[in-house]
Amino acid sequence: MNVTLRLAWRNLWRNRRRTWLTVGAMIFTNLLMIFLISLQLGSYDMMIENSLRAFTGHLQVQRLGYLEEPRLRESFNGAQALAEQLRSRLGVQNVAARAKGFALASSEDRSFGIQILGVEPDYEPRVSSLPGLVKTGSWFSSEAAEEIVLGAVVARNLKVGVGDEITLIGSGRDGSFAAALVTVVGLLESGIPDLDRLVAQMPLRTFQAVFSMPDQAHMLVVELGGLDQVAAALQQAQQLISERPELVALDWDVLQPGLKQAIQTDMASAWFMYAVLIILVSLSVMNTQLMSVLERTREFGTMLALGIRPGRLGRLVMLESLVMSGLGLAIGVCGGAILALYLSQAGFSYPGMEEMGAKFNLPGRIYPAFTLLALFWGPSVLFVGAMLATIYPALKLLRLQPVAAMRAV
Repeated sequence: MNVTLRLAWRNLWRNRRRTWLTVGAMIFTNLLMIFLISLQLGSYDMMIENSLRAFTGHLQVQRLGYLEEPRLRESFNGAQALAEQLRSRLGVQNVAARAKGFALASSEDRSFGIQILGVEPDYEPRVSSLPGLVKTGSWFSSEAAEEIVLGAVVARNLKVGVGDEITLIGSGRDGSFAAALVTVVGLLESGIPDLDRLVAQMPLRTFQAVFSMPDQAHMLVVELGGLDQVAAALQQAQQLISERPELVALDWDVLQPGLKQAIQTDMASAWFMYAVLIILVSLSVMNTQLMSVLERTREFGTMLALGIRPGRLGRLVMLESLVMSGLGLAIGVCGGAILALYLSQAGFSYPGMEEMGAKFNLPGRIYPAFTLLALFWGPSVLFVGAMLATIYPALKLLRLQPVAAMRAV
């Protein structure tokens, strides 16, 4: 084996330029795939975090069945006390109670049906990025203030601004008549018209009073430090509510199933591009080895005439490809690891991304994921593809005839 390995190494450097071009293509492709995959995985984490931060949080506690049928009467008692217990159990303050209802909002000029969220003024900014998007006016002044924050499109439709009053008319949880006069204290501008058309928030205690829901809410929203903490937090939340069978704890995957599906679709489309790169480099390896075999036809014929079996020559060519692919893999992965590690700490930003992030209260940099999956997923597939591409040149040696090979020009 040592002799075969030395022979394979020597044969690789008979044509240094061709070998280095092939190895260089593998190194570049490995670097590119590590960068793109780590950036892609990092952008997925960022997309998930931004989406969860705006709407659902990492997990929620709800009444059983509320997710399928989010009705006003599907609330539960002791919401704020349970939220405090959950903060203590998880060791985080990022837990907020919410309630959701619908009402007819009327100004002096217009009336529109809107969805209203009752939120805890002190804790909602900890679990949602939306309070940070209040561009005009301010957040709520107290927990029981008769105030409301509207999306910019809702305010424009109602023709109201900060300081104006609107009337809310709806139905309470117990079927009673719900009505309130609230003052607009802030306008939220997310830059997404559909969202700005829906957003209307008021203090939870005011919401409870208006909709006849004393000490009740529809959900407890939990924001964690990262996705890796969700499983443990979900288990602790389930233990906390184990004595209340009407409640259920749900993680982000259940709350937003379309988010994971969108990521899977994007990953599948990205792998189409990666597959093209891998096929091109694999064809380059096959071309290098095929040219090497054709150049050494007379040499192989002589070796066959001396009694060397064709299978051993095939293994020699495969070993040459193994060494060449291993060299490209090692250098490419080392370089890619250094690049991915640096970017995972320093971050990566597209032109204009930081300005856009500041506008929408989102991070301005992507931090690529420095993981074994990002480092070895693409290069491993490329390595296998390169070895498979060598099968054809190796098989040609099995059909080689000694006399004909030694006469080859």
